[in-house]
Amino acid sequence: MRRSWSIGRARAAGMVLAAALAVCGLGGCALEGAARTSDPGVPVARVERTDLRLEVHATGELRALHSVLLTAPAIGGGTLEIIRLVQTGMPVKAGQEVVAFDPSTQEYNLATSRFDLEQAKQEILEAKDKAAVQAAEDQTALLKDKFAVRQAQLKVDENELVSAIDAKKNVLALNEAKRALAQLEQDIRSHAASSQATISVNEQTLAKARLAIAQAEQNIAKMKVRSPIAGLVVVRENDRATGGIFFSGMTLPPFQIGDQVGPGSVVTEVVDTGHMELAAKIRGADRTNVQPGDPVEIHVNAIPGVTFAGRVGAMGGMATGGFFGPSGSQVDVNIVFDHGDARLRPGFSARVVILGRELHQALMIPREAVFDLTGTPTVYVKGSGGFQAKHVKIRYLTDASALVSGVDAGTEVALVNPETAGTGAAQKKPAGAPALAPPGR
Repeated sequence: MRRSWSIGRARAAGMVLAAALAVCGLGGCALEGAARTSDPGVPVARVERTDLRLEVHATGELRALHSVLLTAPAIGGGTLEIIRLVQTGMPVKAGQEVVAFDPSTQEYNLATSRFDLEQAKQEILEAKDKAAVQAAEDQTALLKDKFAVRQAQLKVDENELVSAIDAKKNVLALNEAKRALAQLEQDIRSHAASSQATISVNEQTLAKARLAIAQAEQNIAKMKVRSPIAGLVVVRENDRATGGIFFSGMTLPPFQIGDQVGPGSVVTEVVDTGHMELAAKIRGADRTNVQPGDPVEIHVNAIPGVTFAGRVGAMGGMATGGFFGPSGSQVDVNIVFDHGDARLRPGFSARVVILGRELHQALMIPREAVFDLTGTPTVYVKGSGGFQAKHVKIRYLTDASALVSGVDAGTEVALVNPETAGTGAAQKKPAGAPALAPPGR
């Protein structure tokens, strides 16, 4: 016989079983494997062997494994104004525009840079024309000065035929012509260097204008922020909406068209809905019954009637929140969907059934048959001479039943403490003894 233990349905089954046991105890019924009363006032149950698969029920919340933050472009010059914005919950494709900012400032910078570019081109042309004219004038003057030197040299060559005074004048004239030629050659070199410097300055202005144009065009392109992935848009809260005033519990409005955004501020987030996981918590007592890779049935509350398949992913290694002993401790469990679905959204709540390990020929008794004596799980085994206390090991508990080891199949165990059943006294646990592990839920 194979049974599937649904821990979420165990409490109702326990109530039905307890009622049946009470009725059988009063009426003296003797059903196989059920409670029966051989001794007055002490109902018993038989230890059964069964094949079953443990189920752990839990609830959790969906979250995305991958998301991308979209920020306002990091551009100097003040805040940016939102002019287009995809609203929260809208799906987008990879490369689709999600948010756009006012590009007017960058368009003005682009127009100004283009004007500077054209002006620099004109100034370069003018500088080159002036350099060409100056070079032509310098060459003409150079020819004249060279001719003057040549004439003065010819007169000096005739000094033997003229008076000493005229000869002296000819020498002076030659020296003056050579000095003028040397000065002109120096001026020509200076004119060429000056013209080249002017052209270089204008060329630098031209390059700067081209760089400004490219930067402005890039900035204009950045005004349209596109999603690199396909997913679901989530608009972030506007932390500038209150003017910098914030106190605990305040709810900030999301960004909307017309809001001013600082460069680099996160405006929206695109969530990859094709890769989702479920963050859930299970009881610390169920930690040993759940292993990574176990199959999971997922029921998303927002999508009724559909069962999604998944598996247990990462698990927390330590139980948390154990203020009330094992019953209050919890373990974090991440559940991964086997297949993506466009209907899934982050934040959706879901119920999960973790299909744990299979147990073969496990020994099962009603939970009422397990007693806590001196901190050790104990059952009262019925024998020919009465009931005898026997320690057992609890393998698993639900509200209705317990899986145990340490007793044989077919053994009858008491459902109430036979030591107190005759007196009607309440069943007590020794002081300081720990409670039994809580039932699965």
